[in-house]
Amino acid sequence: PGHRDFIKNMITGTSQADCAILVVASGVGEFEAGISKEGQTREHALLAFTLGVKQMIVAINKMDDSSVMYGQARYEEIKNEVTTYLKKVGYKPAKIPFVPISGWEGDNMIEKSGNMPWYKGPYLLEALDNLNAPKRPSDKPLRLPLQDVYKIGGIGTVPVGRVETGVIKPGMVATFGPVGLSTEVKSVEMHHESLPEAVPGDNVGFNVKNVSVKELRRGFVASDSKNDPAKGTQDFTAQVIVLNHPGQIGNGYSPVLDCHTAHV
Repeated sequence: PGHRDFIKNMITGTSQADCAILVVASGVGEFEAGISKEGQTREHALLAFTLGVKQMIVAINKMDDSSVMYGQARYEEIKNEVTTYLKKVGYKPAKIPFVPISGWEGDNMIEKSGNMPWYKGPYLLEALDNLNAPKRPSDKPLRLPLQDVYKIGGIGTVPVGRVETGVIKPGMVATFGPVGLSTEVKSVEMHHESLPEAVPGDNVGFNVKNVSVKELRRGFVASDSKNDPAKGTQDFTAQVIVLNHPGQIGNGYSPVLDCHTAHV
């Protein structure tokens, strides 16, 4: 959790995540500010659950702080308070590892720390390795919400995003919703390597023919023109969760809608 001004970016990232690592500062005063009614720890945990991220790791950071000194008592105090809140949100805290770490000193990050012999659970990298890989729906029609669109010299227009469902491959004719623009996919890359195809969970960039960077933007959805292409709809049914709403909600109220990477 960071600054309130960047919640929009956090929502974009979280909507694509398989797991959330909730980083909690253990320093006296710092933790209390984050877990307070208006605090970022609460807001981020609630948003993660609301956006469908059901697996979580809590990293209790700054255990090296002079007000904490790698103490078990402070760790237990924070764990109990965060557990109570996560249960209210809808998580099952019994399945969540609470890992005491120091990002600055490296304690319990990639190997067990000697500074906290009282802690018997996994270190952070171990907790990540213990996660359950979600089912990847590669048999469904392609849906790839765009996170950004770049113009790359010598290559052209390159949209980037995470494949949510289906498969994208070179030679496919992609249709971008909601505008209905169609174009051929020339190549697909992940981490600067060319792919024969990308499947759900892959964060990829793909080069498209004869489309300028101005014609596409974050929030558009790439789909396969030959298999149930993405298109606009008149209405949809949704479950609505209201978080700390400051004003009145009535007829004609027009809220901001975040849907996958789109901010409407």
